[in-house]
Amino acid sequence: MIRSLLVANRAEIAGRIFRTCRELGIATVAVHSDPDAGAPHVREADAAVRLPGSAPADTYLRADLLVQAALAAGADAVHPGYGFLSENADFARAVTGAGLTWVGPPAEAIEAMASKTRAKDLMRAAGVPLLAPLDPGRATPDDLPLLVKAAAGGGGRGMRVVRDLAALPAELTSARAEALSAFGDAEVFLEPYVEGARHVEVQILADAHGTVWALGTRDCSLQRRHQKVIEEAPAPGLSDGLRDALHEAAAGAARAIGYRGAGTVEFLVGRDGRPYFLEMNTRLQVEHPVTECVYGVDLVALQLRVAEGEPLPAEPPQAHGHAVEARLYAEDPAWGWRPGTGVMHRLAVAEGPGLRVDSGLADGDEITVHYDPMLAKVIAWAPTRAGAVRRLAHALERARLHGPVTNRDLLVRALRHPEFEDARMDTGFLERHLGQLTATDDRTAPLAALAAALADAARRPATATVAGRLGGWRNVPSQPQLKTYRSEPDGTEYEVRYRLTRDGLMADGHPDTRLVESGPHHVVLDVDGVRRTFEVAGYGDDVYVDSPLGAHAFTALPRFPDPTARTEPGSLLAPMPGTVARVAEVAVGDRVEAGQPILWLEAMKMEHRVTAPAAGVLSALHATPGRQVEVGAVLAVVAEEAPAPPPPPRAAHSDQQSAPGRSRT
Repeated sequence: MIRSLLVANRAEIAGRIFRTCRELGIATVAVHSDPDAGAPHVREADAAVRLPGSAPADTYLRADLLVQAALAAGADAVHPGYGFLSENADFARAVTGAGLTWVGPPAEAIEAMASKTRAKDLMRAAGVPLLAPLDPGRATPDDLPLLVKAAAGGGGRGMRVVRDLAALPAELTSARAEALSAFGDAEVFLEPYVEGARHVEVQILADAHGTVWALGTRDCSLQRRHQKVIEEAPAPGLSDGLRDALHEAAAGAARAIGYRGAGTVEFLVGRDGRPYFLEMNTRLQVEHPVTECVYGVDLVALQLRVAEGEPLPAEPPQAHGHAVEARLYAEDPAWGWRPGTGVMHRLAVAEGPGLRVDSGLADGDEITVHYDPMLAKVIAWAPTRAGAVRRLAHALERARLHGPVTNRDLLVRALRHPEFEDARMDTGFLERHLGQLTATDDRTAPLAALAAALADAARRPATATVAGRLGGWRNVPSQPQLKTYRSEPDGTEYEVRYRLTRDGLMADGHPDTRLVESGPHHVVLDVDGVRRTFEVAGYGDDVYVDSPLGAHAFTALPRFPDPTARTEPGSLLAPMPGTVARVAEVAVGDRVEAGQPILWLEAMKMEHRVTAPAAGVLSALHATPGRQVEVGAVLAVVAEEAPAPPPPPRAAHSDQQSAPGRSRT
């Protein structure tokens, strides 16, 4: 019997496991780095142990400290969650070696699947269909496109799609460097890249008595940078024969390695309907809630039951309905998926029948560079796929997200895209439609800026709301009011000019808009005969306006901006706080081309390439590997080359005289 459980993880997954523990009567122990000292998962636990430091390598990746924490707090079991050390065989052995119960598969099973190359060998022997690896030295143009993959780890790191054989050596070098940095293992391998494929996986649950459940399929095709964004269960559009084949292959993979506990076997399904084994994740998946919703189970509770040695029923429960999950990230898809940092002032997604929100954040929490930028998982269930998709899109659209820029708009547009609605998506969906999914629609932004200005005026004592209208005016028209806002993150500026007269609101650019009511936090406008309510929240100069027309984030600008804010031309600025992962083989004085990589920043478990803004000479380089930088820090400077002067006119030959009154050409 497990009486006290330490979760060797943080944030959303730690809170998720604690929720099940409370229902089962199991005491909980949290661990935390210094930045996480006040995190919700720490507050929720019965006890918490500090892991001194900030970086994951010093805290959540220290197996010795985690085992010591479990023993010090009196825990008798450890759950690894996902990420960090969840698929580390040495950690599993350290836990069991200390006399603690490991809530996960045997260390030998983890080890068998730890390397994708070794896993493929095992699966080939077990008869599981897979893609044959390629020798980089023997690749030909007929093999294109190719996929370079890190043998260890996952999450899209160390992966490169190669469409030009000449680029293969550089991509191999880059993938090895990233894999070594991320996983401590530089091994990569090469395999065919399947165009237009779907990413389909099977949830496995196995006990120590020979029972293996295949709990249906999930489609995880909507991905960015080979990382999942939207997942659903069951995977739509699969034939009965293909579904049965996937279940059989996944169960066979689990039996081949003596698996125990929860795990996931992942496949690519080509346009021809043929499945190919990708990998087996020997842990709970981020997307496990969609399976829970469809099958009516608690996978964490079942993990604990298996860890205690209890048998599973001979047959799994029946599936009902459809579930879709969206990962809400602090990132800007329009700017290369650039992660965001800062205070998350408010994160509110309505929960109700058919809706579930898993999050490890509380209002006012800081989003830092140390961890994954996922803010929450929003899951919708309905009897039909169309109903679940509609419910999820509506919940995201109405969410209140006040803080760093998020991918919310992309998620809503993706869910409502005809290809997704018709289940015609594949792993290239987001890349193919990114421009459409991130297009700026500023038609409602001026109206939102007007609402922000009116709410701001209502907060000022001199213009308090009187009888549902902004007061403060005398028996003559009021003076024009001026307020300027910069839209975030695109930087568009909106100048709001309005007057409040005896006849009501007069706002430049809004001739058919009437003020109905206003206050410090809400404004009601009649726009062309339709009443609209705007919620306005301010945090210093940051202003957030939410309405059924959409959500807008603004920064209130001063009337007289600081003229000294200047940056040297050609400066490469840090787009986010992070750590310099590596620097290209360039030196001050070298000539560089526009778009040439100069260095790579690591932030939120991802690498971000910083490139030369124009052709020129590298005149300064302030970045060194391991250096931590703040957003806006100058990393390097490229002195742009002046355009070459036009050649002097050539003297005309005697037999090429121009006609009178005409110029030579």
